[in-house]
Amino acid sequence: MTDPAQPAPQPAAPLTEAEDKQWASFAHLGGIIGFLPSLIIWLIFKDRGPKTNVEAKEALNFQITITIAYVVGIILSVILIGGLISLAAWVVSIIFSIIAFTKVNAGESYRYPFAIRLIK
Repeated sequence: MTDPAQPAPQPAAPLTEAEDKQWASFAHLGGIIGFLPSLIIWLIFKDRGPKTNVEAKEALNFQITITIAYVVGIILSVILIGGLISLAAWVVSIIFSIIAFTKVNAGESYRYPFAIRLIK
């Protein structure tokens, strides 16, 4: 039960256009270290900026796809091809994350060439 003397919390202010572009870019760049940065950015800013919502979802879906590739690589490491799969996933993740960051930072939108779109 809340205290009636306490005012209700106010929703966070919408992001400015520059902030929206910045956080959308960071969602892609964070993919270099995994899916957590894009997940955190999406959860925090999805309702505050339309570009951040779209781009962070796109980055998150791609990073989930890369995480699945890592898991497959780990499972297949018993037959030695798994190491190559994991290495390829890591390289692809870095390259596409940097490309996406650059495009979104320039004001464009970016859609990864492949990603399982789990978050709509």
